Amino acid sequence: MIQITAHMRILVATAAVDFRKGIDGLLKLCRTVLEADPFSGTVFVFTNKNRQALRILVYDGQGFWLCHKRLSQGRFFWPEGDGPMTLSAQQLQMLVWNTNPFQIKTPAPWKQIPTFSADP
Repeated sequence: MIQITAHMRILVATAAVDFRKGIDGLLKLCRTVLEADPFSGTVFVFTNKNRQALRILVYDGQGFWLCHKRLSQGRFFWPEGDGPMTLSAQQLQMLVWNTNPFQIKTPAPWKQIPTFSADP
């Protein structure tokens, strides 16, 4: 099972991908188009030309997970652009459930407050 957490980096390929590609073809896109290391634990999200399906690719330390979801009707909301885009875990969840992830307000990422030592 894949667990997407708030601290994970999520990259979306905004351009459509040929879904005849398998894991190896998507890995090549991760390296060349998204310019990211597929072994880094980054979650990669792709859609097909008509935006009726999406694929999520992630490395879990032992191997690659490739998840595929196809809608029975409608299309996925998809960002416009010509490069990779980052999403929060909450936005990815909204995207997978076919809700527009760009109309929700997400909280700012949590930042740890630096601690100071009590050494004199």
